[in-house]
Amino acid sequence: MPTDTLEQFSDALADLLAEAAPFTVAIRTGRRDRSGILWRDDVVVTSEQVLPDGTDFTIVRNGAEMPARLAGRDPGTNVAVLRLAQGLGGTRPETSPPVRAGSLILLAGADSAGAPTGQLGMVHATGPAWHSMAGGRIDTLLRLDARLGADEGGPVLTLGGKLIGMSTSGPRRRALAIPAATVERVVDPLLTDGHIARGWLGVGLQTVQVPERMREAAGRDRGMMVMRLAPGAPAEQAGVLPGDIILEVDGKRTGRAAGGLAAVRGPERIGQPATLKLLRAGEVHLLTVVIGAHPTRT
Repeated sequence: MPTDTLEQFSDALADLLAEAAPFTVAIRTGRRDRSGILWRDDVVVTSEQVLPDGTDFTIVRNGAEMPARLAGRDPGTNVAVLRLAQGLGGTRPETSPPVRAGSLILLAGADSAGAPTGQLGMVHATGPAWHSMAGGRIDTLLRLDARLGADEGGPVLTLGGKLIGMSTSGPRRRALAIPAATVERVVDPLLTDGHIARGWLGVGLQTVQVPERMREAAGRDRGMMVMRLAPGAPAEQAGVLPGDIILEVDGKRTGRAAGGLAAVRGPERIGQPATLKLLRAGEVHLLTVVIGAHPTRT
């Protein structure tokens, strides 16, 4: 590539990062500073998993500091929302249309003084909507070829300057983007209620191997054993017993961890029935359980 073309590309990236400065902030946590997105004039969103316990934080943008208070957090979608003491001004860009694997992206963040930082990355893979281990529904899988640090929680942008979503680290420290549509869906409930209601069965589970003599009846070689039941929980009321091995939920096999039941934990499932296929004393049983609301924040 000719030198002048490379310089033009470099200048374009620097301009794009400068344009991101008004809606990219640092969050002082009392530990390691993190990044966030000025989602609205007086609202900042960031990666929930890197925000320590507490309610009071400081937002920094280009050297200017502003007190902020935690409004709500949702481990399910990994979004935390902070309310500023007053509006900062600045508008986030419009949301990007769907991006493709191989698309170049800019991951913006902020240093301890609130000045913008950036790294060039690529969309490694995309996929359909999925459920996190904590039961949150993420509208699109967006896996990134990048390494996150203090910029986690900042905006992920197309090279045209449109907002793809918020950067975060997923399983095995793989970089992901939480789509802007997912963030927008949870912001208002977090501002109003401080949490997102989650569906609840009230079971403690552990992955187990199905005994070989029972595998033909079970139709598989592993499931989730019920280790404990919360008193009065939906599963107990439906007749689930300790020692039962849950094989399927609504016809879908349970996974290798409790996250295999994540699909029943969405807020839209509260009050809805779910069919459990389980193994008890070598026999397969079907039970219907009405999904409840988790009594505490999840």
